[in-house]
Amino acid sequence: MRHSFISQTSKTMLLIIDLQAGLEPVISDFGLAVNQTEKLIKAAKALDIPYLFTEQNPTKLGKSSEQLLPFINSNNCYHKMHFSACQEAQFNRQLADFNRQQIVVTGTESHVCVLQTCLDLIANDYQVFVVEDAIASRNEKHKELAVKQLSAAGAIITCTESVIFQWLEKAGTEQFRALLQLIK
Repeated sequence: MRHSFISQTSKTMLLIIDLQAGLEPVISDFGLAVNQTEKLIKAAKALDIPYLFTEQNPTKLGKSSEQLLPFINSNNCYHKMHFSACQEAQFNRQLADFNRQQIVVTGTESHVCVLQTCLDLIANDYQVFVVEDAIASRNEKHKELAVKQLSAAGAIITCTESVIFQWLEKAGTEQFRALLQLIK
């Protein structure tokens, strides 16, 4: 039996919220969020963990960061207009199809789309893991407030390395050796 605060490969999926090129110039930690998200995507791919992207109003904010485009296909990217992806009926159906109760979340902006989506996920009985070093806002204080609010609402606040090590479970395996490069 594992503690419920441990993200497990058979129960989890990765949700990347609105890491879009149009936001990059105004978000100071955008590059860090994208880099950490890329590590999580590579780990998820290696461990057969599903992942899903959202893009907020892509006609105005553009597509996801160029660095993440190689990981996007027509089946794993959802375009939305609501700040909370959970306010979009088709998104909820797509999420339910994964049949995963743990959702690891990265993205922007922490205090808007990440916050609202995560709060709605929690309200819909998902266990939410917010990857603090893979979310960002234009204002650092806004990010801090969002993290506090999400923690108070029941989200598990974590970091990229913790998630990857939880997914790996042990050292000495082929997967561990392959993914160790992401952490070094």
